[in-house]
Amino acid sequence: MPTPRFTSLEVCAGAGGQVLGLEQAGFAPLALIENDPDSCATLRANRVGWNVIEADLRTFDPADHPYLYDVDLMAAGPPRVKPLIGKKQLPQDLEAHELLRATVYLVHAVRPSALLIENVAGLVESGPLADLRSFVRDELEHLGYELHRTVLDAADFGVPQERKQGFFVALRKEYAGRFRWPEPGVDRAPTVGEVLGASMAERGWPHASDWARWAARPAPTIVGGSRNRGGPDLGQSGSKAAWERLGVNGNSLGDAVPAQDFPWPPETEDRKLLPKLTIPQVAVLQAFPPHWELKGNKTSRYCQIGHASPPPVAAAVGQAIAAALGNGPGVAPEP
Repeated sequence: MPTPRFTSLEVCAGAGGQVLGLEQAGFAPLALIENDPDSCATLRANRVGWNVIEADLRTFDPADHPYLYDVDLMAAGPPRVKPLIGKKQLPQDLEAHELLRATVYLVHAVRPSALLIENVAGLVESGPLADLRSFVRDELEHLGYELHRTVLDAADFGVPQERKQGFFVALRKEYAGRFRWPEPGVDRAPTVGEVLGASMAERGWPHASDWARWAARPAPTIVGGSRNRGGPDLGQSGSKAAWERLGVNGNSLGDAVPAQDFPWPPETEDRKLLPKLTIPQVAVLQAFPPHWELKGNKTSRYCQIGHASPPPVAAAVGQAIAAALGNGPGVAPEP
């Protein structure tokens, strides 16, 4: 692990995907704020020294934690925002908007050198979320920050998954001129078969190598699902169809990889005859390290994975922020 060069505050920390990447970029978290008990248990189980604060960001008072003032980076992974259209607005969608606004309001008190917000691609580019985007920009510019926004695909950074992510990075104006978005780090993303073939063979399934050759594309976007409905699955009908083309039954997650007697009918029209992914396999597709321990029941663990930011992408963005902050205020040379 690189020697920390900067301090950070992580809000809406989830299972730790983003903070893991930022850790690789040289940021040491002074605190991680998260309101989900299982996610907090996950963070504490994997990093004994982390200061995990189980709290609702909307009522969090930074005056009780003055050591957070002037932190180098405040990073946030609030729940995925959706446009609020019409009268039938789900409580979780309203909460997502409130948490994003609470993130921006916290900047007023903490005054970090830089701010990172990761969310859906639509937050930085879609028309229906323009008002929310304007709120973020106006508030941060009023505080003296310069805002940068872009969409990155996790597959471009070695994650075996096609996952479009929206990013806001805001820096104090003395640093903003040095900031550059990271360039893609790989020529080709690993395929599902390449990263999961060995695990599919762990119980002696004789068709594991055939399955791996069939699953010769990166995964579709792993969606986090909801703790408020049913058990874990790999998404709605379109996502499940994409998984089926990779030889995966997306109707639910399995408790174990296929055994020796499991069949392999790659062109079956019965999705139930295809192997299911396990929680550890989904974590690999989200680029979590293999030792990362997730707490909670199956639905909770899957939600934690699906809602996370893949660590390699967070590391790349974190390195770009670190480069901008690196030697104090100044202006970058012309590229």
